[in-house]
Amino acid sequence: MFTIYVYVLDTLADWELGHVTSELNTGRFFKKDAPVVELKIVSYSKESITTMGGMTITPDCTIDDIIVNESSVLLLPGADTWNDPKHAAIIEKASELLSTGGMVGAICGATAALANHGLLDNRSHTSNGVGFLDMVSPTYKGQSLYIDEPSVADNNLITASSTGGLLLSKQIIEHLGVFQPDTLDAWYNYFNTGKAEYFFALMQTLPNNN
Repeated sequence: MFTIYVYVLDTLADWELGHVTSELNTGRFFKKDAPVVELKIVSYSKESITTMGGMTITPDCTIDDIIVNESSVLLLPGADTWNDPKHAAIIEKASELLSTGGMVGAICGATAALANHGLLDNRSHTSNGVGFLDMVSPTYKGQSLYIDEPSVADNNLITASSTGGLLLSKQIIEHLGVFQPDTLDAWYNYFNTGKAEYFFALMQTLPNNN
């Protein structure tokens, strides 16, 4: 069983985690023997937050409720409010998870928060450009490990640029092993290209169609 903790904060970029949270929550394309996945919305308090799109989200739990082990996954979305000191606690929790074998996925502004805490200095990663990390994090020392791709996986850390949400989702789903490989390929190709052939290929890979 995996527990997926989705961190929410004001000005959260609605679209960046949309693909992965939708698939993990519904399980609509899961393989027959997929592990159980539970999503929990977490924040620094149980007060509601307002996303960039104006939607209100109420957390299920707080940072102290996160269980740190190999079956925990922490997803950190982009937002314009990562500089607020109250979010430092979730980055500390991310560090604990990485050290114990849990997985962390971070996109856009969340990668800057990781950089500010030195978590990208020794791992391959990406963001909105190496110059972006230099600009927002004076202590950042991971330039030599920066990879100019939409999303980069380095063992149990996955980072993505603001345009890398789909590939980030694919890499998280692959890490969890909840899709058959051919399902994941067809799913990614369909949403990446919009070509109908991949939609029908996706449908053919599902357990009820085999």
